[in-house]
Amino acid sequence: MSFSVLRWSCFLAALFSTSVIAAECSIQSGAQRVALLELYTSEGCSSCPPTDKWVSSLEKHGYTSDKVIPIALHVDYWDYIGWKDRFADPAFTARQHAQATLDRSSFVYTPQVVLNGKDYRGYGSGSRFSDDVSEINHSQARANIALTVSHDSAEYSLKVNAHGPAKSVLYLALVENGLSSEVKAGENSGSKLYHDHVVRAWLGPFNVETSGLELQRSVAIKPEWKIANLRAVAFVQEANGEISQAVATPACSG
Repeated sequence: MSFSVLRWSCFLAALFSTSVIAAECSIQSGAQRVALLELYTSEGCSSCPPTDKWVSSLEKHGYTSDKVIPIALHVDYWDYIGWKDRFADPAFTARQHAQATLDRSSFVYTPQVVLNGKDYRGYGSGSRFSDDVSEINHSQARANIALTVSHDSAEYSLKVNAHGPAKSVLYLALVENGLSSEVKAGENSGSKLYHDHVVRAWLGPFNVETSGLELQRSVAIKPEWKIANLRAVAFVQEANGEISQAVATPACSG
């Protein structure tokens, strides 16, 4: 089957003042669903690095962003043991608990993989994961998303037009690849950890109606972020936790 693959285009334009280059990229979702994979992880968790590595390897194994969009949300509840994860955010911990509630689970854990809104234990099996992703990709999308991003050296702007089921919501994220940390304490003390798809900015939820949502938001780019390694993600989630559709821009740098 030929997927209705996400289409993207990039445009570069020089600004008239100074030598700053602005970049603009856009993407439109297709007719079939793209799987959203949420990884809940922590640098303070000794069992997390192998799963982090697996998530980083997805694209190399053919799981490109027209099939699977991974996002890594670092939780903060491991910080108490002595190593503060610089990527962790209480909002990601709250997201994990909210997902567990929607999935009718009474607990959370790390590393945890959530595939299209459901707790997922099958990522250790290549064949099972392939089959499950293929099933999602062959299903009809229940939302439509058009995402345009633009940025200069100081600010990342996101413009989105989305349609989805009644009572669904939209989330936006900026994720960064190519990150690493020298861990000095906690369960991973003495290790150098590598991370990809790390959520750097998290926006939402925004209510989506069947009549559609038009939204524009801006995020200040922090000095430690590498613009060339950033990309934007948008997804629509239904009231029962199911992911209707997801899109991700390519790296969009000037």
